[in-house]
Amino acid sequence: MGSEKYPTADVEGRKVPWDAAQLRKIQEHPCFSEEACHLFGRMHLPVAPKCNIQCNYCVRKFDCVNESRPGVTSRVLTPKEALERTREVLAKHPYIKVVGVAGPGEPLFNEETFETLRLVRDEFPKIHLCLSTNGLLLPERMDEIDTLGVGNITVTLNAVDPAIGEMIYSWVHYHGKTYTGREGAQILLENQLEGLKMAVERKIIVKVNTVLIPTVNDQHVVEISRTIREIGVYMQNIIPLIPQYKFSHLSPPSPEERDRIQRECGKYVKQMKHCRQCRADAIGRLGKDVQDYLFPRGDE
Repeated sequence: MGSEKYPTADVEGRKVPWDAAQLRKIQEHPCFSEEACHLFGRMHLPVAPKCNIQCNYCVRKFDCVNESRPGVTSRVLTPKEALERTREVLAKHPYIKVVGVAGPGEPLFNEETFETLRLVRDEFPKIHLCLSTNGLLLPERMDEIDTLGVGNITVTLNAVDPAIGEMIYSWVHYHGKTYTGREGAQILLENQLEGLKMAVERKIIVKVNTVLIPTVNDQHVVEISRTIREIGVYMQNIIPLIPQYKFSHLSPPSPEERDRIQRECGKYVKQMKHCRQCRADAIGRLGKDVQDYLFPRGDE
């Protein structure tokens, strides 16, 4: 894997080289390294059903085995069930190097996420721990994330302008109150940017997912890339819209449009081009999931 070029982190104008531990978190994570995706696998544990924001493109189904997209799982697991599944999977598939929580809701809004990661860390201390989040609670939960040894975080950031964000999010539930419109988008954005900065400062490898939504944020994605470069984010993953919910009337971007935007954004931050828009219970190599685990024992 020595052929892949790993850039330095750009933190407040300072070029900070990756250390050995950070390089390993990149080299063995199939989502963070295109070379690693052919060698290593990842395992998503679907233990987080609740969500604290409503995206206008998101429909979460907890009992869906025929779709392959974020937000779906065959069923939600308890932390103890997740640990048992981890034991079984790692025993059969030692090429899996990463265990993470990516839903089906918002991982940081579910205490089960933290209990699950503690259980996995204690029993498998060499496994890489990973989280995907909308970033709303990232600043206030950063200490717990750091203590658990989570080495890779993905934050979905679809706008760095609240005027665009308010078109993407129906509501944001924060500290017991539900916000809508520009106010909700502003609260979400402030926490996302602060959380990204905190993660980079703690040497966590960070990827930003950006859903490419034609007529909504397609002219804005490059500005997101410029912003996250200044923070020191390692990689950006531009994901084509899956038309559903309030955006069901929109057409997804063409492959040519996505490629063009990726090329432009690639001037500022490394682009992920091997994403498979994984389910919340995905197991295996990217694009080569172990299908047996879509049906937990007793649920066939």
